[in-house]
Amino acid sequence: MKFSDFKLEKNSDGLLPVIVQDSCTGKVLMLAYMNEAAFDKTVETGLVTFWSRSRGELWTKGETSGNYLHLEKMYADCDADTLLVTVRPDGPACHRGTTSCFDTPEEEGFLGKLEDVVRQRREQMPEESYTSYLFTKGVNKAAQKVGEEAVETVIEAVSGNRDRYIYEASDLLYHLLVVNNIMGVSLDDLRRELLSRHK
Repeated sequence: MKFSDFKLEKNSDGLLPVIVQDSCTGKVLMLAYMNEAAFDKTVETGLVTFWSRSRGELWTKGETSGNYLHLEKMYADCDADTLLVTVRPDGPACHRGTTSCFDTPEEEGFLGKLEDVVRQRREQMPEESYTSYLFTKGVNKAAQKVGEEAVETVIEAVSGNRDRYIYEASDLLYHLLVVNNIMGVSLDDLRRELLSRHK
């Protein structure tokens, strides 16, 4: 994909609207603009860079706050006049310190966010973290916990206890995310597999 592929309006000053989306949670983070130099720098560095209309200069998101947006993928819209950029954010995208510039519910995309927390626990291994403990014990212990939670989930389903079923199924999902991480498997991998079964 090249910047020249896009159809820009004559009054746009060569600026392309860019929608930024968290690749993990699917949450829309912000809207900004790119010119050709910002587009090229984004592709070259992997850090999302915009054109600041107020300052009249290139602006790499995070250069002052440390909250960089790491480029994952780019998609042109159907009219080739808007760009969707999926990213891995280092922190809040909004200057207010919020995850997004849009006040959508934080619950959206929570499983993806939890998957990211599990990944961070493995990288940082904080003390007194149950997730760190599971990583220390390895795949055998983590997989054993998946089995235990699966059995408990089945028991509550059979007994018809909805509240206890929700509790145990939540434990099951969490432990499955830990084993996924150990196995090098992401929620996206599971989505792709499920999608492949419905073509």
